[in-house]
Parts: sequence; structure tokens; C-alpha cells
Amino acid sequence: MILSSTPAHAPMDQFPVASGELVIGGLPLTQLAARVGATPFYAYDRGLIAQRVAQLRAILPPAVKLHYAMKANPMPALVAQMVRLVDGIDVASGGELKVSLDAGAKPREISFAGPGKRENELIQAVAAGILVNVESFREIALLARISRQLGVPARVAVRVNPDFELKASGMKMGGGPKQFGIDAEAVPQALAEIGKAGLVFEGFHLFSGSQNLKAEAIVEAQQKSYELALKLAAHAPAPVLTLNLGGGFGIPYFPGEERLDPAPIGANLAALSERAERELPRAELVIELGRYLVGEAGIYVTRVLDRKISRGQVFLVCDGGLNHHLSASGNFGQVIRKNYPVVIGNKMDATEKEVASVVGPLCTPLDLLADRLALAKAEPGDLVVIFQSGAYGASASPQAFLGHPAVAEILV
Repeated sequence: MILSSTPAHAPMDQFPVASGELVIGGLPLTQLAARVGATPFYAYDRGLIAQRVAQLRAILPPAVKLHYAMKANPMPALVAQMVRLVDGIDVASGGELKVSLDAGAKPREISFAGPGKRENELIQAVAAGILVNVESFREIALLARISRQLGVPARVAVRVNPDFELKASGMKMGGGPKQFGIDAEAVPQALAEIGKAGLVFEGFHLFSGSQNLKAEAIVEAQQKSYELALKLAAHAPAPVLTLNLGGGFGIPYFPGEERLDPAPIGANLAALSERAERELPRAELVIELGRYLVGEAGIYVTRVLDRKISRGQVFLVCDGGLNHHLSASGNFGQVIRKNYPVVIGNKMDATEKEVASVVGPLCTPLDLLADRLALAKAEPGDLVVIFQSGAYGASASPQAFLGHPAVAEILV
């Protein structure tokens, strides 16, 4: 029987295998599950995260600052580790701001983006002394009033909605009509308002898209972003101190996808850094990455509760599903559902394979974690592992759905 005719996933070789089990943070999977105390859970390997940051540092010019976009994974222990590894933290809410400050991030190294900042969040931001990426004229007016009330001038950068998109990106966040940022053609007026309001202007933030596996597309977007920022700098009320070129670095989730080669991106950033020394001499270039730093270092683990055969199709019914891992279920932006890389983590050396579907415990047909995938033959008690789960997992899933228990998270 042909088990699968689909293209293969990129090799999930970041975790070693010993005695037929995946090893995460030096622990065999079954021992790790016993340590956590229950399934389902997410596990993040701190060594792999540090390794990814080090690999990236090696190809980036020293002048380029590396920020962590904590919306990818806001687990407090993980954020605390990232604070020690990167140059800054980018937050997307007042709640994330609190986590980043509690984790030890310095206020001058925190920036805040998001299209719908509430007034109390802006008060928090100004009081903390962080950089606010303004995304509307409303925010400029609010920050001016808050600054007067607190007696603390707000630090601001303008988030620009450019007139171009990041090609081949999974989610486009710039170009055309968007809720994000201020349209490039309106930025000169926004800069004038910032100057009149007495806010402390520091620079620009451009984020064109995310989940991109093509280096040439990211290079092109960074080049266009730099040129746009250089043009807009002529209208700024003060010298540009920071230029956040966004991120967009993707990781391979689906069959046929290959890992991004960051080397051309590093070379392009080196060239842009040399230009910035002449053209924006006081500016620091920043790249802002989330999933690329943590996504491949995480797994989701759920235990098989039941093995059912319905009209010839095998279903592995597990104790966790879309309520914990919405993106793996295909309900987090996929147009056509595709399988994440999935294995039976305690049977990595099994020779007997079968085609099975992995489903969760929820009373909905949407609760599907793997659809007719070739897996080791599994029985109740075995551990299903979903790779590429370090980003947009627990915090991006509807954990209250149908009243099932929340998922555990562990950093090892």
C-alpha cells in the first residue's frame, strides 16, 4: 500500500532521537511528559533558541539590532530568556508590555505596535518610557495629551504602511489598504503633527509581511523599506534614530517547503548598514523576528486516548486538539488545509506504518490535527508530537472552547 504520495516535509532534524524517542532539552519524550505531569503540553528547547539566535548573529552585520516580536510566543520564561539573547523586545499590547518589563527588558529597548492601542495602554507605554510605533493620527493626539498630563514626553516612531507588499509572504501586513500603520503618502502630515505636539520622534517602523521562505523577496522588501524611510526622513522633525525594517523570516511547515537561507539577507543588511552610516548617520537598523527565532524550537505533545476505525479509516483520538493548537488544525489562516510535520514521538524507530488521522477531543469536525498521514502504528497512551510549534501556539488558540483543560507549557 502506498502510504503517502505528497511531497515530504523539510527534515525535522533539530531534535535528536535516542532509543526510539525524541529528545527535547536533553530529556527523552516520555520522561519529559512525566516531568510535566500531564498531557497535552508545549515544550520549548532553550538550547535550540539560543542556537538560532547565534546562527543569525553570525550572518548579520554587528550594527544591525535584533528584536524579538513576543506575540510569536509570550510565555514569560521564554521571554525572559529572549531578553538575555536579543537587543530589544517588540510588544503588541499592554499585557505583553507588563510581561516584557517583568522579564527584565529595559524600557529603552521595548517598542509597541498595534493598530488599536487603547488609551490606558498608551498611558502605560508613556509612563514606562518605551517607544510607541504610532499607527494613526488619533494616537498622535492621544499621546500629546498623555505626555502633558504625565509630564513625560512620549517617544514615538511612525509605523508606515508602504505602497508595496512583501512578495510570497504568508500574511501581507503592508501595501494597499491596511489597518496597520499610516499610509506612506500621509506620513509627512503625521510627522508635522508629531513635531507640533512636542513628541520625541525617533524613527520609522515598516513591517510588510510575515512567514516568507524566499530570501530574495525579503531582500527586496528591505531595500524598498530603506528607500522609503530615507525619503520620509526629509520630512521628520528630528534625525532618525531607529529604522525597524520588520522581519518576515519564515519556517517550513508544510510538504514541499524548504528552510529559508538567511545569508543573502545578511549580505543585503550589511550593504544597507553601510549606506545608513552616510545617509542616516544616527540611525540604528533593526530587524524584528518572532517565529523564526522560536518556531522550530517548540513541539506540541498530546496523548492518544482512543484508536478508532471508521469505515476503514484510522482515527487517533487525542486529549488535545484545535483548542490548544489552532494553526495545526488549519483554522488559523490556511486557505487549503495542509498537515504540519507530525510523528509518534515515542515510536521514532517503528517500522510498522499506517495512514491515520489525528483528531482532538472536541465535538466538532474541525478538530483535526493530521489528516490521513503516514505514521507509526499508535495505540492509546502513545504520544503524538507536532513539530514547528514554538510560535503562535498556546496563545493563539481558543483554549476556553468547550471547557477542556488549558495546555501546559515548559521551557527546557
